[in-house]
Amino acid sequence: MSETSPKLRAELDGIPTYKPGRPAAAGGPVAFKLSSNENPYPPLPGVMEKAVAAAGNFNRYPDMACTGLMNELADRFGVPVSHLATGTGSVGVAQQLLQATSGPGDEVIYAWRSFEAYPIITQISGATSVPVPLTSGDVHDLDAMADAVTDRTRLIFVCNPNNPTGTVVHREELERFLDRIPSDVLVVLDEAYREFIRDAEVPDGLEIYRSRPNVAVLRTFSKAYGLAGLRVGFAVAHEPVAAALRKTAVPFGVSQLAQDAAVASLQAEDELLGRVGALVAERARVYEGLVKQGWTVPPTQANFVWLRLGERTADFAAACEEAGVVVRPFPGEGVRVTIGESEANDIFLHAADAFRSRL
Repeated sequence: MSETSPKLRAELDGIPTYKPGRPAAAGGPVAFKLSSNENPYPPLPGVMEKAVAAAGNFNRYPDMACTGLMNELADRFGVPVSHLATGTGSVGVAQQLLQATSGPGDEVIYAWRSFEAYPIITQISGATSVPVPLTSGDVHDLDAMADAVTDRTRLIFVCNPNNPTGTVVHREELERFLDRIPSDVLVVLDEAYREFIRDAEVPDGLEIYRSRPNVAVLRTFSKAYGLAGLRVGFAVAHEPVAAALRKTAVPFGVSQLAQDAAVASLQAEDELLGRVGALVAERARVYEGLVKQGWTVPPTQANFVWLRLGERTADFAAACEEAGVVVRPFPGEGVRVTIGESEANDIFLHAADAFRSRL
């Protein structure tokens, strides 16, 4: 009998690999990791205690319905529990959205460059990616995205603020865009960095969703709340979409430790706002420092900055690493740099200045 390999789905051939930000090397010259948009602060008050308590019950399955977390989210955001769904980070919920809406023959529209998971989860679902280039200012081209809609379009991602550029779309242009989208096409407002926004013209996606049944909002506890290692995110959507997300969720996917930590984080909002405010102040300092050095930096409303470097991307990333910080290069395009501790930001600014002086 001839040996053959098990038959696997052809859609997985050539699938792009998600590339996480590199960590700082243990015992090496790199002292700070600015490559993954993590919050540099430790867990919020009360979170560690809740996590430790939950750890004592690892022999038990978590609450599959995430009841405590769902109730806390409903109270915090003023939405019905039936409009909520949880998952393993917002990217996990995004994949559930693909499973619920799109398959072979369907199309998914997103800006590019944007969150690198979009093409991966789209290809896994068997659907076809329709990437739409950003404008020259590294902003979503919403008119072009609306023009790209066909009768095969099932899902549109709008990453606001956009990862990795930090740029935003404003209320008026977003509303105009949504008015052009057919009511049977789901538009997902991916707001992983919502807490860092200070531009009053950027709408809260939850305000948009309330009057538009084809809009869903993604949020995460990984960034501002500092729970990146626990993998918990959620979606807010109208009942048919939220119910489909709950159906496609991995059973027991969100651990009890993650659920309890997320609830405790929501209850520590005053401390959260203080920490986010400090990071926003550091963001302004880093942005202004780069502009003063002569860099062209798109205005950012996230917890990172973007430098479009083209062919110099790899050299710049190497120079930062040599100086003591690891950043996130996108080969041939640019570098995304997380806003971290003041000391880390100082090292990065010094490295950027030294690199520019050699150009």
